[in-house]
Amino acid sequence: MSDFQNEIIENNDAKKKLSPFQKLSSAQEQLKGNILEFCKTHQKDEHAIFVIEGDPGTGKSVVINSIFNDLQRLSRSKESGDIFSGKENYLIVNHPEMMKLYKNISEDFPYIRKKDFERPTTFINKMHKLKKRADVVLIDEAHLLLTRPDKYNRFNQNNHLEEIIKLARIVILVFDENQVLKFKSYWDKNALLKILKGYPVKTFYLEDQFRMHANFDVLEWIKNFCARKVTHFPKKQDFDFRCFADAQEMYDLIKQKNSQYGLSRIVATYDYPYRLDGKEHFIDEGRFHLRWDLSKPDERLPWAERPDTINEVGSVYTVQGFDLNYVGLILGPSVLYDTQADCLRLDPARYEDGAAFAGKDGLPHPEKVKEQIMLNAINVLMTRAVKGLYLYAHDPALREKLLKEQSERN
Repeated sequence: MSDFQNEIIENNDAKKKLSPFQKLSSAQEQLKGNILEFCKTHQKDEHAIFVIEGDPGTGKSVVINSIFNDLQRLSRSKESGDIFSGKENYLIVNHPEMMKLYKNISEDFPYIRKKDFERPTTFINKMHKLKKRADVVLIDEAHLLLTRPDKYNRFNQNNHLEEIIKLARIVILVFDENQVLKFKSYWDKNALLKILKGYPVKTFYLEDQFRMHANFDVLEWIKNFCARKVTHFPKKQDFDFRCFADAQEMYDLIKQKNSQYGLSRIVATYDYPYRLDGKEHFIDEGRFHLRWDLSKPDERLPWAERPDTINEVGSVYTVQGFDLNYVGLILGPSVLYDTQADCLRLDPARYEDGAAFAGKDGLPHPEKVKEQIMLNAINVLMTRAVKGLYLYAHDPALREKLLKEQSERN
């Protein structure tokens, strides 16, 4: 982990972590140069697509925002003759918490304006109404784009990405199939390739981990867990990775870490009832009793940055895309350990996110996809932490297995 990336993550202001002025790694600089050259090469083509892939924490959003700042600076520059001058560019993200962050960032940089950021459906409907086409569109978290019509979101076409490509000359997108969370936005590599077929496409894979200050064995443990394997605990290291027999004890430590370092929160798998009815809904695990995060769409700050959310339990939807210093993760009733098969077992019937499984028409093997979505959510939740990850399992067998593996580690 390089010193400058440490500085990024140590800072408790999420805006600064995603700032376009953050120093990039050599791989990120190479990617940025490749993309700007790609834009120059294809500026007069009908369509061209650049795909950025990488695991959580590899700095995809940092690169996207840095490129967007450069494009908008050149677009709004008074110097004539630059090929990017006067271009109409947008950054799209289908994530309300990330949208808050991007719009907050725009306040600090003269070339970026709030109107440059759009949700995908808003962008599509606006461009169709104006009968216009954008020059360059950047899409963060493209794996959250809809893959079917959605009346609730006023999206009447078949696929967000398909429509955005029609409405832009160049599309630059961030994609990670292991962060797909809903049937209505179900993506895999084949689905992406099908949409991109026939267009000029370039792909770049970011590999270096910049979020988690952890050794490779921690990252490997998480990957194994999300592949249903509960393996030996990683060796003790600076990254504080442990499991707890008591959820309240874990929460007490999270509060202590939050007082010391900030940005430390409790999160949980979506296994506890929650409704958007304005009421408080609680998670109970023994002595632990804490409410789910309250929906505050008009709140200026994202959930992860609000001080009061230390008194709430976050979901995958409130923390996806964000860094937290310490994370206490409650693995709820849907996450089980099969002692005979020695592997993780999932029970979709106990998963309380009904919206995630709405609209299975046309999906091959929907039951299999359900379990993959649940594993994806665990992957997102386990990869938010910079300094430490704590686990508590509702299932007694899983809790016992985790504690046993922890007691036997070096």
